Amino acid sequence: MLLHVPPAPAPALRSVLTALGSPTAVREAPTPSLRAAQGPVTPELPLPVHVLDRIAPAGTPVTRLAGWRFLIRSGDRAVAAADTMLTPDGWAFSRFFEGPYIAATERALRQAEAMTQPYQVRLLSVPELYMLTLWLHEDCAADGATGRPAASDLLVPLAPAPPGIAAHRPHRVADLLPVLTLRVTPAPLLGSPA
Repeated sequence: MLLHVPPAPAPALRSVLTALGSPTAVREAPTPSLRAAQGPVTPELPLPVHVLDRIAPAGTPVTRLAGWRFLIRSGDRAVAAADTMLTPDGWAFSRFFEGPYIAATERALRQAEAMTQPYQVRLLSVPELYMLTLWLHEDCAADGATGRPAASDLLVPLAPAPPGIAAHRPHRVADLLPVLTLRVTPAPLLGSPA
């Protein structure tokens, strides 16, 4: 496998394992698939979740680490995901969830595994567009919690993607960022100078 999964902080994994062991946390989660899972469930594929806060004037994206996401597997498929976040006391469980991004993440990972170049896998969220991408970072030895998308890194928009952006189609960062910049930049108000 040419995909490198960066190691998650041990406290983040422990917090997810603790939540999975809590009948209350699982029962109260809005995840029917997780509640209905038969047999053991395990957290796998810890992915650092970075948020694209803005694109700097020079075209350099400004990102920050928002948390770690674990796919929760039951048998041969992911039934949910668990997010963790950094608190003043360290990494803590945030929530369980399910929905289309679970299957889309698995699909994008399978696509990425078929590529010939090795990549470090991450997630990149673009909140202004309600968009999540699989970020394939070329520097496999990098710290998964830091860094910015390099121009030659790949972003694979997960379904559902915003209108006009093809889901599950890899885009070089240098090609996709200008499109995202146009989408995020607010249009001038009528009657205001351009």
